[in-house]
Amino acid sequence: MSVSRYYDVKRDEAGNRYLEVYVQGFLLTRFPLLNKGTAYTLEERRQLGLEGLLPPHVNSIKEQLDQTYRQYRLLGSEMEKHIYLRNLQDRNEVLFYALLEEHLEEMLPILYTPTVGEAVRQFSHIYRYPRGFTASTANIEGIREALANVPLNDVRLIVATDSSAILGIGDQGFGGMAIPIGKLSIYTAAGGVGPDKTLPVELDVGTDRADLLFDPLYLGVRHKRLSGEPYYAFMDRFVEAVKDRYPKVVIQWEDFAKDTAFAVLERYRKVIPSFNDDIQGTGAVALAGLISACRLKGERLSDQRVVIHGAGAGGIGVAWAILEGLKRDGLSEKEAKKRLFVLDSRGLLVENRSMEAYKQPYAQQPQALEGWSFAGQVPTLLETIQNARATVLLGLSGQGGSFTEPIVRAMHFNTPRPIIFPLSNPTSASEALPDDLIHWTEGQAIVAAGSPFPPVVYNGSYYPVGQGNNAFVFPGLGFAAVLGQVSEVSDGMVLEAAYALADYTARETPERVYPPVKQLREVSREVASRVLAKALEEGLCREPRVQNMNAAQVGAFVASRMWEPHYLPFRWADRRRED
Repeated sequence: MSVSRYYDVKRDEAGNRYLEVYVQGFLLTRFPLLNKGTAYTLEERRQLGLEGLLPPHVNSIKEQLDQTYRQYRLLGSEMEKHIYLRNLQDRNEVLFYALLEEHLEEMLPILYTPTVGEAVRQFSHIYRYPRGFTASTANIEGIREALANVPLNDVRLIVATDSSAILGIGDQGFGGMAIPIGKLSIYTAAGGVGPDKTLPVELDVGTDRADLLFDPLYLGVRHKRLSGEPYYAFMDRFVEAVKDRYPKVVIQWEDFAKDTAFAVLERYRKVIPSFNDDIQGTGAVALAGLISACRLKGERLSDQRVVIHGAGAGGIGVAWAILEGLKRDGLSEKEAKKRLFVLDSRGLLVENRSMEAYKQPYAQQPQALEGWSFAGQVPTLLETIQNARATVLLGLSGQGGSFTEPIVRAMHFNTPRPIIFPLSNPTSASEALPDDLIHWTEGQAIVAAGSPFPPVVYNGSYYPVGQGNNAFVFPGLGFAAVLGQVSEVSDGMVLEAAYALADYTARETPERVYPPVKQLREVSREVASRVLAKALEEGLCREPRVQNMNAAQVGAFVASRMWEPHYLPFRWADRRRED
């Protein structure tokens, strides 16, 4: 079976790769994976029926890059730039990824957070070209037939969302499709996963947003969200059909509401290799940044007392990862839990108060609060910081500005160098501005944020603001799972991604909490190598080629498999290949 019904990847007598294509002429230029624009050679134009359809000059990809970047720079708003890049991706994927790779630090905030939040809101209004696959209540009964329409036969990585909890902006219905598209763009540009091996998926189970349901331009199904057994029946059908169509696929679950996020992960992680980036990716990135911040302080992770503000999917994922990190640093589980304080919108998680089941493992025992002073039934954020003598404050609440000056000064009172990470996205949801955090602590806070922020200048000193971006983890984690054809994405693999990121930071950018985004591809290669080695150690790899590799061989294998945005030579097949 060919990798696509439109082309196949071949090697010539010398072992060089080329594409055997089964479409010609105008149609060829409308398939973004095959379109070279003005870069088709004269011989390709003759073979492929393109004579007269293109300008006579044959451009190099470098010339195309210069032209597209010049056009990009002429655009004014971030949203205009987002739409331009998406249109380029829908026209010529190789050129799109070459441009993105060359300007990754500049363009990542445009393609993903924070600009993608607005793109999600406007998705139905700016829709231009079909991309990805939609499983909806309208087609779930015929999901196998619908999946057969996807022209890619060897999909290895799916990012799927039901759009119930997009970033910090909640239920976005069909507009959530922008998230899988954006995530998979990062997988290719930073993680080296070939674009023909990826598939963005929207799980359209309805929306509870009245403004969307009554918007005449809204493109999703128009009914309330499924819940309960009908929801899981829908999901079961989807997973079963995907497993049949793409037996080697890995799924990244994305932006599910907090209760559903945990339930979906546990229901399917051993059925089909899958992980939840909001839970596990966020946890790994936060743990890596915290390890780096402790190194900058000259302290250990086990020396810290950690407060997590926010107990949704991200907050609980971070709590899990830090608990595991504290245990790895030598503490017992009981000792580790005494150093970890998690708050939701009603205050500190304490065992004698009501809460959802997924929060319960991170609740403090009532006797741990003996001697504390607080006014209500459970301590507030400020009261928790003061009573626990917190040294670390992590924000995953989605509540913009919730780290007020009194809260930050309380952190500084507890420790000369407080670690404060407002990690919520988009920028409007950030718990504090890095500039304020630096000023309120007289330049002593160690700061990272979920969104990109410029460096802070305080008293003539320069403070870079690290970005705790999940893109430092999920591309390498997912790529390793794909390369190893793992039977499961284990907790050990997720934690290994965190320590790989922390080790890379210590070696390559020791003065920082996180590396600069421009190093994302190098980070992903290291994360993928370490995670794949861990999967081998745990006996999870089904790919025969990696079974007996040592660590050096694994690293070389990962580097050799990373897709590069270069045009391959084309050859016309005499007839379209039958799959």
